[in-house]
Amino acid sequence: MDRPRRSDTAAGHAVSGLGLVLAAAFFAASLTPSLMPREAVMQGVLGGLVAAIGHELGGLLVWTWQFLGLPLPRPAKRRSTLIGSAALALLICGYGLFRADAWQNAVRRAVELPPVPEGPPATIAVTGLATFLLLWIVARGFALMRRRLTRWTNRIVPPRIGLALGFTLTLFLFWALIDGVLIRRALNAADASFEAADVLIEPEIPRPEDPQKTGSSSSLIKWGEMGRWGRSFVSRAPTASEIAAFSGPGAMDPVRVYVGRRSAETAQARADLALKELIRQEGFARKALVVVVPVGTGWMDPGGHDTLDFIMGGDVATVAVQYSYLTSVLSLWVAPEYGIDQARILFDTIYEYWLTLPEDRRPRLFVHGLSQGAFNSQQTLPILDILAAPIDGAVWAGSPFLSRFWQDVRNGRLRDSPAWRPRFGNGSLVRVANQQGGLEQFAAPWGPIRLVFLQYGSDAIVNFTWSSGLRRPDWMQEPRAPDVAPEFRWFPVVTMFQLALDMAISLKVPGYGHYYIARDYVDAWAAAVDPEGWAPARAATLKAIFDARPPPF
Repeated sequence: MDRPRRSDTAAGHAVSGLGLVLAAAFFAASLTPSLMPREAVMQGVLGGLVAAIGHELGGLLVWTWQFLGLPLPRPAKRRSTLIGSAALALLICGYGLFRADAWQNAVRRAVELPPVPEGPPATIAVTGLATFLLLWIVARGFALMRRRLTRWTNRIVPPRIGLALGFTLTLFLFWALIDGVLIRRALNAADASFEAADVLIEPEIPRPEDPQKTGSSSSLIKWGEMGRWGRSFVSRAPTASEIAAFSGPGAMDPVRVYVGRRSAETAQARADLALKELIRQEGFARKALVVVVPVGTGWMDPGGHDTLDFIMGGDVATVAVQYSYLTSVLSLWVAPEYGIDQARILFDTIYEYWLTLPEDRRPRLFVHGLSQGAFNSQQTLPILDILAAPIDGAVWAGSPFLSRFWQDVRNGRLRDSPAWRPRFGNGSLVRVANQQGGLEQFAAPWGPIRLVFLQYGSDAIVNFTWSSGLRRPDWMQEPRAPDVAPEFRWFPVVTMFQLALDMAISLKVPGYGHYYIARDYVDAWAAAVDPEGWAPARAATLKAIFDARPPPF
């Protein structure tokens, strides 16, 4: 057995036999089912990414073996081992590509989509190889920089310390380049792009003529400063006549107040403006008042608001303030703190005024949010400070994995309940629902506060965990959510990246993933507000009405 030469170390070795096998195994594993159906190009990018990680992990294991001074095979043996490893890697990749269509169809069955036709997996293979080679070049650049920095640090400190110091410096420089330059510039560019889109005024959305509407000539909020989603939210609210067809005579036009980011300079000024407009429209005279935190772009989900308007006969006031132009996925990945201050200030401003009203004349107070809106709402709800005069409830849909509140509910669940629809305590405070229900699974009645989580089992934004790269998440245990494929298997490292991609494409299928639909909001809001005379038949009728309406986007 030979002592390792410098060129045989992982730092200088371009290709590792073990790395090739791990790369192929990771690539094939990435083709297996996850939560959302994937297109061939996206599947190829994911496969190439995890293959590159597998290759570098294999190289790291070889380097560790050498670093410990353990013997290696002779050069001739190493060459034959490398050839054999390459052949094995090709077989593994070929098997994965052969099975790719069947695995994708397993996901499609779980989310009620038709199967994809069988075809050549060339797109996956080519895209995966291109992604792998690009990342392999980047990794070689990292290794080259590490060697040069290590040689420099070895002049100052002992070699082993120099090795660790060189690696740390290289990692710092690469991260500074990625986070400080690439990500931040991309984030700024995306913010500017979404802001430009937000400024546009669509010709099909006219300014309200009713002086009681937000953005009208009598409104305190300018129509042009509300943003495209604020204008859409206000102008496309269901009318009293539409609501009356379901709820009967006496239906009202709902009050909707929306303040755009450009409406005022500071978060407090925007919240004050929202309060003044809400008072102007007599929103505090309605039966229910909902403080909403929008998603990152400022979009308000019609399914989450129109359903409540119908349930309450229009006797609802809803208030929201825009805090960002970015999508929730971008904000949650790069800047999850976006909007927290605005959400806190808006709630405090509305709540403090609400407290000044006589108890018998206050509207019932609720909070609501979808995705990042749910996260920000939960982060800023001062639950322990409002117990003397509590809110009536909340409906939170698609609470992201970053939410501590959602984590506490999931991790503190009763042992006989699954992680994808946990039962928390006796159900008097918190209940969790999905497409199949879940709100009725408690013997104890609701208490004075009703907190409803609407979470789909196939929603990666809800289910993602960093630990999924090292251990199987609890929600993958049996029994699984009906919308999660039984063929979905856990793989170290790979599953975490599968879920990360699932987050990016989570709005593909209505009623699954992160695409929450109106019919599921019906039961959630009915549980939260407990409308008089509500019955399953009423719920079924309302769901049929919303099933016939156009999709929200």
